[in-house]
Amino acid sequence: MRLTCHCGASELKVILAEDLETARRCDCSFCRRRGAMNVSVRDGDLKVIRGAALALYQFGPRRAEHYFCSICGCYTHHRRSSNTSDFGVNVGGLEGVNPRDVDPVPWLDGVNYNPEIQGAD
Repeated sequence: MRLTCHCGASELKVILAEDLETARRCDCSFCRRRGAMNVSVRDGDLKVIRGAALALYQFGPRRAEHYFCSICGCYTHHRRSSNTSDFGVNVGGLEGVNPRDVDPVPWLDGVNYNPEIQGAD
């Protein structure tokens, strides 16, 4: 499945092992502001096709890697710190998928998530 940012400078190819079954939202301080629904993709199932414009953002313990397009600002994906062999990818960037059609999805309680005990996205 193809995933792009808004301007098309960043493109990924992803394989969703569980289709959209793992879609979720998070209310941690970062995800709440980002606002994107994400779905899980295994490390070997994500390939960056065009990524020169991708920028990395990290915060807190700096275990998670959050990527976004440095041109249009769209979040594309992040490597999870709780399981570094997993990524979360932006459902809104998946070709042919409207997040509105996937809702409702579960929410991860990121506000009360303790990365020192449980890992963090």
